[in-house]
Amino acid sequence: MRHRSIEVPFVESIAPSTRARILRVHVLDNPVWHALVGPHAALAERVGDAARYVSDAAVFCALADDVTPQAWDDLRTLVGAGGAAFLVREAIDPPDGWTVEVTIPCRQMVLPSDATDRADDASELMLVLGADDVPEMLALVERTRPGPFSRRTIELGRYLGVRDDGNLVAMAGERLHPSGYTEISAVCTDADQRGRGLASQLVRALVRGIRGRDETPFLHLTMENENAHRVYDALGFETRGFPEVQAIRAP
Repeated sequence: MRHRSIEVPFVESIAPSTRARILRVHVLDNPVWHALVGPHAALAERVGDAARYVSDAAVFCALADDVTPQAWDDLRTLVGAGGAAFLVREAIDPPDGWTVEVTIPCRQMVLPSDATDRADDASELMLVLGADDVPEMLALVERTRPGPFSRRTIELGRYLGVRDDGNLVAMAGERLHPSGYTEISAVCTDADQRGRGLASQLVRALVRGIRGRDETPFLHLTMENENAHRVYDALGFETRGFPEVQAIRAP
């Protein structure tokens, strides 16, 4: 499996202890930050060492890899006094005055390059979803609750869906996009359509597209979601780490 470390062209000017820590960082250790300062920069709002998605694209915020007091000040400026921030990374302790309101343990999984694909997917059932499909996508998310999804989330990547009798009954798409990697997200199927293997077919189709761009697929799921864990394990995904989603509030 190909791993990509961040490039730090000015690393020789950094103190040795900080330099060693930065060079150990992988983009998937802090995927929101590396998406926002990389391929998703056009959808980012940034103040110094803090960034967030525009509100109608995604809920996530991020701090730079080296979390300094100034980075926390930048995040407070970005979200405003009393504002909320949703971070996705290994647990970090906010400074005094910040409040951790919710902590959601998650599993991060990556598809290794040697994982095989199947050629028997019913791809004729799938369609590429666009802006005109957003109302139905939002309704499907409301019924199935796969995770955060907003009006402009479709701009983060490619989304595929399946219709039955004209109705959107399943979908999956691409969300975080740190350089060299693409996250699969919003995988959901209506309750009365489950058991047809639609989610697996959609994920495999996304995987083929991601690999076609010479990128590596990854995803996140909550620790209690064992059903999804079994599905992704069967598809060849491997657990890479255990980040947390932290909802914190600024002083």
